[in-house]
Amino acid sequence: MKISKQTYARFADAHAPRSPIGKDCLWAFWVGGSICTVGQVLKDVFQNLCSFDEETAGTLTSVSLILAAVILTALGVFDNIAKRAGAGTLVPITGFANSVVSPAIDSRAEGLVLGVGAKIFTVAGPVLLYGTLAGFIYGVIYWLCELF
Repeated sequence: MKISKQTYARFADAHAPRSPIGKDCLWAFWVGGSICTVGQVLKDVFQNLCSFDEETAGTLTSVSLILAAVILTALGVFDNIAKRAGAGTLVPITGFANSVVSPAIDSRAEGLVLGVGAKIFTVAGPVLLYGTLAGFIYGVIYWLCELF
């Protein structure tokens, strides 16, 4: 039995599970907001209770969120949260930490050099490369504008 692409597409659409977009958006909002709230609480604790200046408190908050994301990724918890929350876990610092650590953890059986060392930046590498390149180009344009 041979069916056309259009017939197959209609069949697949009719039998595909529907995505609860509203519920997914609420989960993403709730989880992303929770991560940001934890970050704000950490910053307030570092600044008010530990008496660090605002810049140091911000740095310690970033480091703490990165460490938490790395530990949760290593324990397999971050992926379970991401399955439910989707884009809510992509709050930049925790999502970036997860994207760096995940390939390294997956490749650790291959050894420290050829496994972890070679795979650690497979996802984050392009972000670092093109972010650095864009910053360089912007810097050159800014420098040229200052000359004239």
